[in-house]
Amino acid sequence: MKPDVRKLLKTEFKFLAKPLNLTSRILLLIGVVLLMASYWFPLWQIHLTAPQYAEGLKLDIHSWRIVAGNNGQDIVEINNLNHYIGMKPLHQADFFEMRWMPFIIGGFVIFTLRAAVFGMMRYVIDLFTMFTYFGIFSLGSFAYRMYDYGHNLDPKAPVDVEPFMPVLFGTQQIANFEQSSLPQLATYLLFGFVLCLVGAIWFSRKETIA
Repeated sequence: MKPDVRKLLKTEFKFLAKPLNLTSRILLLIGVVLLMASYWFPLWQIHLTAPQYAEGLKLDIHSWRIVAGNNGQDIVEINNLNHYIGMKPLHQADFFEMRWMPFIIGGFVIFTLRAAVFGMMRYVIDLFTMFTYFGIFSLGSFAYRMYDYGHNLDPKAPVDVEPFMPVLFGTQQIANFEQSSLPQLATYLLFGFVLCLVGAIWFSRKETIA
């Protein structure tokens, strides 16, 4: 093994073995609170407005359920509209990710508590890496769902429209409807968890092994 590579690995292992100070542990506990709070709030909101729907139609997407506006009636209206353009109806049961998402969040809570208790830098690095993969996968899965709904249209539908990709972030015009899709409180809470991990790494980066 070349000396430069050996030195790099030694530096890496030394960094992973650093202990966490009190500030980093407190940040991890704050991160746990943010993770748990994200369960109760929506991650994303899809909102549709049109002349015939002055108040709009709203879907709040949680990690484990879809909540429609107007006491659940908005999803009925959206599915009726989807029928006319050949889009398959929205059913929560089709989103298999929602079945295991709460368990994934619970797993991150446990791993974060472990990092805070044992106080090792490598646990925080592992958490950051796993949560990054989790975030990329979740966003990719959401994008795929939107693409699938907008492109697998029934050719025999009463209204013929070109396949489209519903916007993931922002606003777009679809026929006479304006669709907006924006992150909600739970997404910001999860981002806050990432900041807690980064902060925990930063504040303990200079700690030395006793």
